[in-house]
Amino acid sequence: MGQDLHGLLRSLRVWDPEVTALPPFDPATAPAEPLGLFTTWFAEAVAAGQPEPHTMSLATADEAGLPDVRIVMLHGADADGWSFATHATSRKGEQLAVRPHAALAFYWPVLGRQVRVRGPVTAAPSEESRRDLHARSTGALAAALTGRQSEILGSLEELARESRAAWDRARQNPDAPAPSWTLYHLRPHTVEFFQGDADRRHVRLNYRRTDGGWARELLWP
Repeated sequence: MGQDLHGLLRSLRVWDPEVTALPPFDPATAPAEPLGLFTTWFAEAVAAGQPEPHTMSLATADEAGLPDVRIVMLHGADADGWSFATHATSRKGEQLAVRPHAALAFYWPVLGRQVRVRGPVTAAPSEESRRDLHARSTGALAAALTGRQSEILGSLEELARESRAAWDRARQNPDAPAPSWTLYHLRPHTVEFFQGDADRRHVRLNYRRTDGGWARELLWP
């Protein structure tokens, strides 16, 4: 007999104090721009032992406006925006080509924190995308060289064969090009920081880009 999903859900806790510490967050102490606070929170998530804190949900929409979401890796965050990479020919790459806006969500349960980022997305120049790819691991290059992301796969044997060939090429030529591999920058219009609270008085600080800089506002939880 399979597991009872509803029973499992009722048995679970959010922010179990054995594994989660909910630090206080005073929005009055937050910096004027969101990047500084994100960098601090990211470093604190790493220090707290959050597994894979650099993974994030990436939400896009297709030509019809239907939403899509998946987990990707953060490649950087700076004045150009929050960065991630994929094949321009992948599903998300094609969606970004027709609707160049996206949303990111980070969740760090070890601290009861979320960060949400929304804004327009631009593709980096090909040379910047190439440098980003070749600064990564051999496995990342092999995956990029395998290509054909989101296409229909005939069999796992076909994947294994193509992957082995890509690994061999990546090892033999660490500078091998992957022309469709693209670095994207999301330039945020809004960035929200969520700090969980044991009494459900969660603190939400929203940064909103304006013509004069960043406006900060609190949101009801």
